[in-house]
Amino acid sequence: MEDNKASLIIHSAAELLTCAGDNGGPRKGKAQADAGVITYGAVAIRGERILAVGPTEELIPKYRSDDTLLIDASGKTVTPGLVDAHTHLLWAGWRDEEYELRLKGATYLEVMAAGGGIMSTVRATRLASEEELKELTRARLMRMLTYGTTTVEIKSGYGLSEEGELKSLWAIRDLNIELREAGPGPRIAATFLGAHAVPEEYKDKADDYVDLVIEKMLPTVASEGLAEWCDVFCDVGAFTAEQTRKIVQSARDLGLGTRLHANEFARIGAVQIAAEMGAASADHLLVMEPEDIEALEKTGTVAVLLPGTPLGLGLKEYAPARALIDGGVPIGLATDCNPGTCPSENLALMISLACSQMKMTPSEAIVAATINSAHALNRGHILGSLEEGKLADIVIWNAPNHRHIAYHFGVNLAESVFVGGVKIEQQTAINPFQDQDDMVERFIS
Repeated sequence: MEDNKASLIIHSAAELLTCAGDNGGPRKGKAQADAGVITYGAVAIRGERILAVGPTEELIPKYRSDDTLLIDASGKTVTPGLVDAHTHLLWAGWRDEEYELRLKGATYLEVMAAGGGIMSTVRATRLASEEELKELTRARLMRMLTYGTTTVEIKSGYGLSEEGELKSLWAIRDLNIELREAGPGPRIAATFLGAHAVPEEYKDKADDYVDLVIEKMLPTVASEGLAEWCDVFCDVGAFTAEQTRKIVQSARDLGLGTRLHANEFARIGAVQIAAEMGAASADHLLVMEPEDIEALEKTGTVAVLLPGTPLGLGLKEYAPARALIDGGVPIGLATDCNPGTCPSENLALMISLACSQMKMTPSEAIVAATINSAHALNRGHILGSLEEGKLADIVIWNAPNHRHIAYHFGVNLAESVFVGGVKIEQQTAINPFQDQDDMVERFIS
């Protein structure tokens, strides 16, 4: 095949959204609403990369050869693959009993103080083998893929011991390798979250646990290349601002990037640390003041919002997306998929919640879930948008326009998903689930 000819052209889309970045960076302010809509659009692909994007009548004559596969997207919407920039996807055991407790009035922090919450998942995850954690996580990843998510950040944080955290990160590393070797599958970015909570054996000795994270865990994580990022849950009931700063500074000294759980329940200085440390993202942000928004705007930190979490917790307040956009802060979106507060793999649902609960427009939300989340993972230069030279991670939605993706919620509209220019067979993607009753019974007993 000639070098300038496509191996695949997806054409005739009712709308094709490029979601291109803004001068090489994420979109922010009024520019966040520009999703780069091309009517009757097409994308030409050669191998795993995008060759060209534009109107169908221009691309087909220029890039088609006798060997080019044509896929007709008439009446449908085409976007980049979604990028989920914040998940806790590696865990064992469920916490549906806590869901019912919260329905009866218990708060998240009350459940956590009583020994439930994160600690419940820690106990189950510590019991699981690395192979079991891989298989549980693989199933969740493949479900995400069927919903249109092609890149996923995965945190550790349910081991909370040197052995448990390393086991989790080894599982993430090996799963990433296996998925790549097996063929197209979701792309993974690994984050070390050893400072997710203070484990039970360090109760009333939080500073000693912080020392363990800094002196034992972080050096091994960095030397073995097990994570790109270090995250800390900086909030009431978790880690103080002082403890967070120590951990993040140590991680930076070892070459790890920074992202933070910030201002989910209270303002204790997390946003200021994120700005001070040049964090790639500050996540949650339910409790914000104008000075917090100003701090993020000055550093360009992406505000990754997680509307599924207040939904799962039954909260009335969501992150102030409109104030963040008006303040010039780029917004990303993520599921926060975890067993306690948001057990959902569906990032498209978060797009809907961003619109209905945080008053973002559909175009703003789709930009948030693609190019801006890609920049939150330092991948905006290779994915997150449909642009020449980028990886051909693409979704064809059974939706007549981009608004429909947010509007028609509660169903899976992702009709075809491509990773690196290869279409994912939906049957393959949804089959990894298996009967795990015995495993789950052991985890929760």
